[in-house]
Amino acid sequence: MSNSTGPLRPSPISATVDFEAGGVQHGFLKLPVSNDESAWGAVMIPVTVVKNGEGPTALLTGGNHGDEYEGITALHKLSSRLRAEDVQGRVIIVPMMNTPACMAGRRTSPMDAGNAGNLNRSFPGDPDGNVTEKIADYFTRVMVPMSDVVLDLHSGGRTLDIIPFAASHVLDDAEQQRSALEGAKAFGAPYAIMMFELDAAALFDTAVERQGKIFVATELGGGGTSTPQSLAITERGIDNFLIHYGLVEGEVEMPAEPQAYLDMPDASCYVQSEHTGLLELTLALGDTVTQGDVIARVYDMTRSGVAPIEYRAQRDGVLAARRFPSSVNMGDTIAVIAEVVESLG
Repeated sequence: MSNSTGPLRPSPISATVDFEAGGVQHGFLKLPVSNDESAWGAVMIPVTVVKNGEGPTALLTGGNHGDEYEGITALHKLSSRLRAEDVQGRVIIVPMMNTPACMAGRRTSPMDAGNAGNLNRSFPGDPDGNVTEKIADYFTRVMVPMSDVVLDLHSGGRTLDIIPFAASHVLDDAEQQRSALEGAKAFGAPYAIMMFELDAAALFDTAVERQGKIFVATELGGGGTSTPQSLAITERGIDNFLIHYGLVEGEVEMPAEPQAYLDMPDASCYVQSEHTGLLELTLALGDTVTQGDVIARVYDMTRSGVAPIEYRAQRDGVLAARRFPSSVNMGDTIAVIAEVVESLG
């Protein structure tokens, strides 16, 4: 990050679309880069703008992490089908925020080494930083200020599998918190959750919420793939989000099964491994958990005849997320347990 204490320079990213023009536009957010593959090149982030008349602006983003495909796929599909006459206001669609990561099929950008390429740990960003920081800065200073509501679509990627939910956060502003929670419920996933983040300071979520905007995030599956079921939930949820906030006409469509509202009040919801080895989960996603239950075992892969290490639930609830690969290292999140607050059905 830059150490400058003066005002930030303008973003090096430029848009090939006019955000104020009516109709449907498809273009790019262009970030100049110079490397061994392209001396005068650019990172080209696809963007679609659909505008009609006066109304709120919704910013819809996917590909914050490049191996989370439900949002990427659903937003590409939306960009092809959404018409100007369907919209009252403006919808900005960015299917692949971290385009280098998406093109590589990785959580983080290959253009920036290690965690430096993790877009969702790079906010508010820096116009003089690395590629990922420049993208974060553009969204913080250009895209978010022109938006009223933001939907950021995530799933578990290659290393996690997660029950399908839409999430909001505890906020200082009670009205902002209420509106976001109502949006998370209206998304219509099987679960809505008040989510506790382990490290929120550099998240896109926080950059949006600090500007007083309404922010809803999702987790919609995982394993580095998508399914017909997870895509159906995602596409219905995007439509519900736009209807709920008044950008598209229609009725919010809720799931056939009763929706559950969950809470993650603190860090004890996360079960993290203190060992390296072979992981055995004893529960399936969505299963009920009682405090003290054995939820996982980790086996020493270097020798046989050794009893596994058992991991137990620290609270009652449901298994909301689990590690996807069976190999586990120290520090990996094995499971996430969320408390059931109420059934919304």
